[in-house]
Amino acid sequence: MKTFWAFVKKETIHILRDPRTLIILIGMPIAQVVLFGFAITNELNDARIAIFDGSKDPVTIEIADRLTSSGFFQLAVELKDESQLEQAFRHDRVKLAVVFPPEFQDHFFREDSPQIQLIADATDPNTATTLVAYASAIIRQYEQEKKGSATLPYAIQTEVRMRYNQELKSVFLFVPGVITIILMLVSAMMTSIALTREKELGTMEILLVSPLKPAVIVMGKVIPYIALGLANVAIILVLATTVFHMPIRGSLPLLIAESLLFILTSLALGIMISSRVQTQQVALMISLMALMLPTILLSGFIFPIENMPWLLRAISHIVPARWFIVIVKGVMLKGAGMAVIWKETLVLVFMTLVLIGGSVRSFKLRLE
Repeated sequence: MKTFWAFVKKETIHILRDPRTLIILIGMPIAQVVLFGFAITNELNDARIAIFDGSKDPVTIEIADRLTSSGFFQLAVELKDESQLEQAFRHDRVKLAVVFPPEFQDHFFREDSPQIQLIADATDPNTATTLVAYASAIIRQYEQEKKGSATLPYAIQTEVRMRYNQELKSVFLFVPGVITIILMLVSAMMTSIALTREKELGTMEILLVSPLKPAVIVMGKVIPYIALGLANVAIILVLATTVFHMPIRGSLPLLIAESLLFILTSLALGIMISSRVQTQQVALMISLMALMLPTILLSGFIFPIENMPWLLRAISHIVPARWFIVIVKGVMLKGAGMAVIWKETLVLVFMTLVLIGGSVRSFKLRLE
């Protein structure tokens, strides 16, 4: 029995001697509880909306106030012309637009069934459906208060339009997310594990004493993953367009170029991880906790970022997948060009340069 407890003590000391593994083992459940607890929610708060009021009478102003004071919506753009609506959606400034026709108040009190247009960005069909339902409920409640239950059925008619995804196909939501996850998996996780394996097996030292420079060695390691990542993008796009009939409304070369940029960002992230760890196990655990979970939960792939607490919203800004998903949705579904997605592109370029710089510096330090 004494021998058994001595063995247990030895294993405990062995775990405590590796602070990085210990931090991961303790930090992973904490991170998972926080992320799953706060990020996974179907509630919508402060969703950005645009309002075009062609009437500007007391009734339309009061309905608009009801919408923006409900806690579900915040007025992001007050449109002066309906032609501004397309730009608001394409630049991802709003998720829902409310359009009031002229002389709305006169039609309302004459019971002429005035019509309010609710136009939603259906690139995320679940969010679009929920926003339309919330807005319709608020409008119905206002009408009941004004006219009373005796006037049912309701006089106000809501015309619902779903932009970019009229049939509300869920595949339009999942294809950009799948592209992102696959590229992160292939480029970042596999690269970090492959380079760490070389160090763990001792073959990295053999490569470093060869005539090849360290930068050439690293490039030789990552180029196959670039090709593999682009092949995965091509396969996913072919399946999405042929099997699921998903459109590519923007430029295909631009989409490929942006995918290549994201692959480079992910590769730089993988190299950064491999340069700071010594074992494949640690590289895998860091990749899962620091890459895959944020990519799925904090990128806006499944759960809207606007619904998350301010801290998670702030953290999401350093998640490359957040910016890439906006680019993919913009190009594929909205037909956006570089004039629309330039900000997200610059963010990815900046991240790539910072990660490459940090990786090169860490790699040199390891060599010393």
